[in-house]
Amino acid sequence: MLTAARKIVASTKNCDLDRYRQDEELRLTVERRLEIIGEAARRLSSGLRAKHPEIPWRLIIAQRNVLIHEYDEIAHERIWLLAREELPALVAALEKIAPPEGPAPGGAPDREAE
Repeated sequence: MLTAARKIVASTKNCDLDRYRQDEELRLTVERRLEIIGEAARRLSSGLRAKHPEIPWRLIIAQRNVLIHEYDEIAHERIWLLAREELPALVAALEKIAPPEGPAPGGAPDREAE
């Protein structure tokens, strides 16, 4: 989640709404990374999500569902605003709870760390 959110913030940092609307590759990249964030949030344990109510888990998962199932109705302005205004706060919140980067012991990914 953290990696995808950081990449969205970085890729939209110097981008205005007009450029975002015109750049299909950027839009698709941002949308895909939002899907990844939402899917990762969905897969986290309910216990971990309950420990961190400051993170809007339901909204993150709901956004993923919209992108996956209602892709023909995506509001590009809303996605751009999400990337520019809301994701930096999500990055900051995730940085506080994310374990150090790298594989979990044994080399397998830790489901709670995603």
